[in-house]
Amino acid sequence: MDDLVESILDYVRSDYTDYAVMINGEWGSGKTHFWNHKVKNKIESLKLNGKKYTTIYMSLYGISNLEEISKKIFIETTQLMDKNLRKFMRSKGQGTIPEYAKTGIDMANLFGVTENGNRLDYGEFFSTDDKVLCFDDLERANVDVIDILGYINNFVEHDHIKTIIICNEKELATKLKSNNLEMKTFIATYLLDKQGELDKNDKPMVEKIQDKIEYVFDKANDYERIKEKLIGETFEYAPQFDYIINGILMRYENDSELIRFLRENTKLIINTFHKSGTRNLRILKHALNDFKKIYEMVNKSYPNTNYRVLQTMLIFTIAISFEIKAGKITKEKFVNIQDNEEYKAVLVSSRVLMDNRQFYIKEFDNNYYYNFKAEYRFFKFIEYYVRTRIFNMKLFKDNMETIINTVDMEKLPAYKRLLTEEYWKIPDDQFNGVIEEIEENVKAGELELIDIVKLYAYFSYFSKKNLIQLDLRTIKSEFFNGMNIASLKSKYCENVEEEMSKIAISDIGEDMNEILAHFNELNKQLLDKKYKEMAEEVFKCIPMRMENFYEMFDKECMEIPIFKYIDAHQIFQRISCASNEDVMIIKDKLQNRANKYTKQIEPEMKNIKLLKQIIDDYVKGKEITIKIVTLKEFSKDLGYILDKYKVSIFGKKEEVVSE
Repeated sequence: MDDLVESILDYVRSDYTDYAVMINGEWGSGKTHFWNHKVKNKIESLKLNGKKYTTIYMSLYGISNLEEISKKIFIETTQLMDKNLRKFMRSKGQGTIPEYAKTGIDMANLFGVTENGNRLDYGEFFSTDDKVLCFDDLERANVDVIDILGYINNFVEHDHIKTIIICNEKELATKLKSNNLEMKTFIATYLLDKQGELDKNDKPMVEKIQDKIEYVFDKANDYERIKEKLIGETFEYAPQFDYIINGILMRYENDSELIRFLRENTKLIINTFHKSGTRNLRILKHALNDFKKIYEMVNKSYPNTNYRVLQTMLIFTIAISFEIKAGKITKEKFVNIQDNEEYKAVLVSSRVLMDNRQFYIKEFDNNYYYNFKAEYRFFKFIEYYVRTRIFNMKLFKDNMETIINTVDMEKLPAYKRLLTEEYWKIPDDQFNGVIEEIEENVKAGELELIDIVKLYAYFSYFSKKNLIQLDLRTIKSEFFNGMNIASLKSKYCENVEEEMSKIAISDIGEDMNEILAHFNELNKQLLDKKYKEMAEEVFKCIPMRMENFYEMFDKECMEIPIFKYIDAHQIFQRISCASNEDVMIIKDKLQNRANKYTKQIEPEMKNIKLLKQIIDDYVKGKEITIKIVTLKEFSKDLGYILDKYKVSIFGKKEEVVSE
């Protein structure tokens, strides 16, 4: 890096130059920091013919026209000539004027508010042999790059002002190609059509259009031509990252515990940074700031957290920051992974089944955790914090409580070890104990139904490989009985296919079909149980809590045959006690629902028919009141709904829902 600084100083010292120099490097790699802390001070310490050099720095970020550049140069120059300002800056040891201060000075000058009232020193103003211009962020300007370089060329070629341009040429090339792409595509297509090239099949259409765009709008060649004329030397900025990262850590010196931890794990930070495949130090700074918050929260609420877990958190925070902020992935890539157990299950299934859908997660793990063993490698609260910028306390506490209970794999329940850890990682002296514990859990029906099904695949595989002494008939009997017991307190499994894909066994035998058939029957019963509980919860809101009823019905029951799961007489009793207005609202909701979700709610039609019959029996012979009229209207609409479920069989109308 010192060699690069010296090369730039050699350019500044040269008596006569008619070219600029360029510093090229990736975004976030520290080019601006390099200028401010390495180059600028060195230049301003030089003397030429008794004169000290003055640097004038301008960022072109967001510049929309060339006039703005002229204004920036004028403002920077006039401010540097203000004697009182220079005296104040020297007294404060200030090297540059803060941007917000420049705004105030500019406005003060505009309105004639000055301290010294000095006239403009034209001799100093016209002097160019002691000025060095620095233009930063060339690729981020909103002006055509060719125009900017032509503008800068005036200073270099005619005034011979030493000029340094800082940019990212890789992004500049992308910008030159993609600028006004829609317009370029339209014109290229038009020209191809006029030339009779569109109908020819000699090459793909996309390639034809791309070739024509490059031929007609070859800005890249224009750029190369003016660069050849303007830029005498291009220096590749390749920073010494290890040195810079150590410098970044110095900002945490005031936090003794954090800086000690970071210093101890500097190698870990540097390795993770290199594995990101970028040179973006800005993202690393943000990641370390995020980790500062994470480290403080963990130490405050869980002071005895395992050191290995803290190291893994550090790796994960840096890794997830680079993956999301460097544009490698969309933010949604990790959204559906809820916890470490699911993360590991994805890894197991992707490795064994070669599931391409999970290929990215596998690559992420292989890259950042290569040669770093840790059982807990995914932290949902950190992923959520980096992705949304919200530190979710509930996620944090849930994750930390799980970590405390699972960081030692030997303390994990045996069935979880088998489902989340590759079975071959279980030491031989622990394997039999794991199998015995799981067998007891299954017999007692202590596990979720879907977990018992997944465990059966392992036990069947182990039996075939003679890893366990149980024969398949005994295993199947134990698992069938265990499933029956477990179904009494298990929850309905909605994502069966996804759960089954997590089984880390590729050789699943046909005996699995019988287990799956039994599971599907039990799972269907659990669904009925779930809907019955939901129905009771929804209908008990009538008539006293109608707002709750409407909200639950609209959100949860539109596509569910909820009327199947509650007694029709109970429904009538509640509806008949509701206000007339609510009866009419419920009637309209049922009709709209039947129109929209006819097929989904078909199973409830038997109860709907019974409910209609109960209402008809109730209103028969009753004195006409508004309540009776509304109930009759309700029954009429139920009839309209039931008519939807009459189908033509052999040319006749037949009711599907007959009793």
